[in-house]
Amino acid sequence: MAQHNHVQRKALLALAMVALGGFAASAQADQLADIKKAGVVKVATFDANPPFGAVDAKTHEIVGYDVDFAKALAKSLGVKLELVATNPANRIPLLQSGKADLIVADITITPERAQVIDFSTPYFVTGQQFLVPAKSPDKLDDYSRARIGAVKGTTGEQALHQRYPSARVMAYDDIPLALTALRNGNVQAITQDSTILAGLLAGAPDKASFKILPDLLSKEEIGVGVKKGETALLKAVNDELVNLEKNGEASRIYDTWFGPSTQTPQPRSFTIEAK
Repeated sequence: MAQHNHVQRKALLALAMVALGGFAASAQADQLADIKKAGVVKVATFDANPPFGAVDAKTHEIVGYDVDFAKALAKSLGVKLELVATNPANRIPLLQSGKADLIVADITITPERAQVIDFSTPYFVTGQQFLVPAKSPDKLDDYSRARIGAVKGTTGEQALHQRYPSARVMAYDDIPLALTALRNGNVQAITQDSTILAGLLAGAPDKASFKILPDLLSKEEIGVGVKKGETALLKAVNDELVNLEKNGEASRIYDTWFGPSTQTPQPRSFTIEAK
C-alpha cells in the first residue's frame, strides 16, 4: 500500500510541476507574439553615428547600416518599423524598460552586457587595424618592436601595450595628428578602429602612399540586443540574419555603407553565421 501511495504522490507532484510550468510560461510574456499582435517593432538605433545611423539632411529620416538591418528584420516579422533614436548610454535602458523591442545600434557584444541582455549572432565585425606606408610589411608581428601611434585613451592604445610590450607606443590627441606623425616618419604604423582608418585614408590627398593591413589587432563583434529570456524573438532575429547572408542582402547592405564608393570604404572581412 505504501508503494501505491508513493506512486500516487509522485504522479500528483508531476502534475503540479506541469501546471506550475504552464503557469510560468504564460506569465512570461512572449515578446515575439506581442510584436506581431501590435503590428509594429520598436528598434533603438543611433541618430548621430554615421554610417550606422544618422539623420539624412535631405529627408530628415534616420538612415544607415543599422537602419537597413532594422528594416529587414521588421519585414521578416511582417510588421511596421518604428525607430527609437538613442545614444550609447541609453541603449540598454530603452530595451529593459520596454520602450524598444530590439537594439540595432552598433552595440559591441561583451561579457558584461551579455549578463544583462541577450545578443544575436554578429551582423558586423570590426576591430583595430594598422595603417602603414605602402611599402611596409603586411604582417602585424613585423611591428612588434616598431614605434606605433595611437589615439590617447582608446582601446587601441591599451591593445598595443598588451600585444607589443617591446614596441614604443606614441599617444596622440587625435587621429589626424597620428597620421601626420606617420607621414613624417616619427612612427612606423598607426592603429585605430578599422572604419575610422578607412575614412581617414579615403580623405587623405596622399592615400596612395599608405595601406591598411588586413589583419585585426583586436576584434569587436556587433550584435542585435534582445531582452533576456525572449528566446522566440531572439531565434526569429538570428534566423533572419542568417537568411540575409544566404540571399546576398547582408552583403549588399554592407556595400551601401562600406563599399568602394562610400566615405568609409572597407573590405568585408566577415560573414554572418548561425550561432
